[in-house]
Amino acid sequence: MSFKTADLCDEFSEELQVCEIGFQSYGGNRRFSGPIATLQVYEDNVLVRQALETLPAGTVLVVDGGGSKRCALLGDVLGAIAESRGLAGVIINGCARDVADLALQKIGVLAIGSNPLKSKKEGKGKRDVVLEFGGVKWTPGHFVYADEDGVILSPRAL
Repeated sequence: MSFKTADLCDEFSEELQVCEIGFQSYGGNRRFSGPIATLQVYEDNVLVRQALETLPAGTVLVVDGGGSKRCALLGDVLGAIAESRGLAGVIINGCARDVADLALQKIGVLAIGSNPLKSKKEGKGKRDVVLEFGGVKWTPGHFVYADEDGVILSPRAL
């Protein structure tokens, strides 16, 4: 991937949103981009698995876990599903686990922290909704670009 978020900001700043969260990078790919698909869940990752099993290759799944640090919403098993299906990445307003294993997977994974505890399995949440966290609106079908400098959102592919 040949983009840099800093360069995209220089060229397209008028149409971009810049996420204010300083995510931790846990996946093997530190730079990734793609169209956004969204989930809103809380300490429950059943819908995360369902989304990873059905989203098209190249998609970035954005999960609003309410900022909870009490359990993880993604680990190595779900990371392997995302990797095998060719997803570009997963961005979580929540935690990941199995982070040493995630680092070996060819997928982007950003989360606000790590926690070894697995989540509940109730299947509660919403899919394909506009999310608001990190000072930005995460709109399904818009595009996200992530690298070592940060995360930016655009209404179109850049």
